[in-house]
Amino acid sequence: MLGWALIFFIVAIIAGIMGFGGIAGAAAGIAQVIFFIFIVLLVISLIANAVRGRGPRV
Repeated sequence: MLGWALIFFIVAIIAGIMGFGGIAGAAAGIAQVIFFIFIVLLVISLIANAVRGRGPRV
């Protein structure tokens, strides 16, 4: 998912350089949303892992 955010960010930079303001803004917005979803999922995963813990191995 972080890879998708990076791809949209690169598209936004290229579109901004070429003068396509609308496309650059849309791609930057999509990249930002995907990045924040990634961060939320990372935090949820870390909390779930900490709560679950590791049991003794046999």
